[in-house]
Amino acid sequence: MFSLERWQEVFETISKNKLRTFLTGVSVASGIFILVILLGVSVGFQNGIESQFQNDAENIINVYPGRTAVSFEGFNKGRRIQLTNEDFDIVTENSKQEIEFQSPMYQIFAGLISHGNESGNYRVEGILPDYQFLEKADIIEGRFINLNDNKAKEKYAVIGNRVKKDLFKGESPMGKQIKISGLNFKVIGVFTDPGGDREESRVYVPIATSQIVFGAGTDIRSMGFTLPKEENYDLALKQSNAFAAQIERMLKNKLQIDPKDESALFISNNIENTKEIYLLISAMRLFFWGVGLATLLAGIIGVSNIMLIIVKERTKEIGIRKALGAEPLSIVGMILHESIFVTSISGLFGLIFGLVLLEIVGPMVELDFIKNPSVNFNIAVSTLLLLIAAGAIAGFFPAWRGARIKPIDALRDE
Repeated sequence: MFSLERWQEVFETISKNKLRTFLTGVSVASGIFILVILLGVSVGFQNGIESQFQNDAENIINVYPGRTAVSFEGFNKGRRIQLTNEDFDIVTENSKQEIEFQSPMYQIFAGLISHGNESGNYRVEGILPDYQFLEKADIIEGRFINLNDNKAKEKYAVIGNRVKKDLFKGESPMGKQIKISGLNFKVIGVFTDPGGDREESRVYVPIATSQIVFGAGTDIRSMGFTLPKEENYDLALKQSNAFAAQIERMLKNKLQIDPKDESALFISNNIENTKEIYLLISAMRLFFWGVGLATLLAGIIGVSNIMLIIVKERTKEIGIRKALGAEPLSIVGMILHESIFVTSISGLFGLIFGLVLLEIVGPMVELDFIKNPSVNFNIAVSTLLLLIAAGAIAGFFPAWRGARIKPIDALRDE
């Protein structure tokens, strides 16, 4: 069915009908191009909505210590729970679910920070590199804390944009020293945060350094985690709740806390507050897919109509072929070849053009509710498979009609 001779016939037919082939190609290419752009815009809407409504990662799970409300295994109630590096390691090493980002935190809520004659009280946080993504902090100068900084216990600091404005008065802080509780730290980066001045009035340092500087030993104040994002809210909520319950079981067992004690540990699950955002994003994605597919369907109908005309013009040829013994499947294959070839090649041009346009223009788009529209690889592959299916659908009915033509009727056709 897909022999070399068959493809040669396809090329000959196309060359004889250049204008018709061109119009068919434009119809399909434009449909695919519009579909790709709409899907890219839907991703841009998703990015924009998330940045507007979420100051932190939308699926973040935070763990904070509290005090026991009941006695348990010889411990009196009212015992203050203290989390440590070991507790964080137990969660990360024994989790049954994949963790996307993770970081313990050690906070000093009113640390005295100064540079030259300027000073102020700001929140100092000892963290690991993943904290940048938990807090959605965007680096605008320099870089963020990395694992080597933490391992070497470097006295490096990443300051919020508010801190930069207060202490440096328009000067670049990069490479300069600030004093945190009387000790010199080198500024290696500046960040902005969707939460505004409140979130940007912070200074991040490696957690190992903060534990030494502030005499914390291995103590931590809290820990944060995110799981890989799910497109479906119910599935995301189910996995997030399961992970939170898993953390609670592990820590209560390790810290000897009554399993029913709800005051000893506080686990906040941010995803429970994001249902409306998930629903809005899903509705938008559905809308854009619907509009894009409707556009593509219009192109397919156009291709099908053109193929019907081609079958009509080739009625006598089809009759001769059938008179010489051609099987109906052979006639169907002949027409399908042409339909699939034209739709796939022209659609591929539309796909590539759409992807290139998004790649070039996408990073430049920074509107309030549309940020960096793009299409991922899986969507591109799905669209390519859709092209092949579209070509087959567009050509099948004309092909089937051609295959049913009786040789005697075809030979009489004028």
